[in-house]
Amino acid sequence: MKFLDRIGLALFSSLILMLSIIMCFMVFGWLDLDFVFTIVSKVLDNQVYSNIILALSVIFILLSIKCIFFESGASKDEIDYKNGILLENADGKLLITRETLENLVNSVVKGFDSAENVTTKVELDKENNVKVYVNLTVKENAIIKELSTNLQSKIKTTIKRTSDLEVKEVNIKVKGIEPTKNIVEG
Repeated sequence: MKFLDRIGLALFSSLILMLSIIMCFMVFGWLDLDFVFTIVSKVLDNQVYSNIILALSVIFILLSIKCIFFESGASKDEIDYKNGILLENADGKLLITRETLENLVNSVVKGFDSAENVTTKVELDKENNVKVYVNLTVKENAIIKELSTNLQSKIKTTIKRTSDLEVKEVNIKVKGIEPTKNIVEG
């Protein structure tokens, strides 16, 4: 949320809170309507207070118009970084999506014979840090420690080579062991 939007929201919230409290006091009979009218009349009769209220009213009107008619959401670049990593150079921009990196990791894992049923999740942040999470089952004859070390190394080097991005972590979770299928000859 942009700074001006935060200020506008804080001012509107404060104003509505004060008006709501005054209205509740009047409904419960704790505050007399004539007393409120007298205070408002005295404030408006004073030229300085009247000018301050006019200035605040104009600010509220402008903030209302801005909030109603102009988009204050995240910029396109902020939305893009959540979906991928936005790289820029003198010639233009390149968006490498999270799905692209996940597909790249899946293809690396599928290159290992002892890995099966792979699912991948890639997390990105504003500093272009990449964290990879791989869930897979392994074949019965796999050496899990060796397989995971080789997968981590291969995933890091492949992503570095193809996208020039540094991978901070490659986390592997072995969900199960797939038994080897014996072919019965008969």
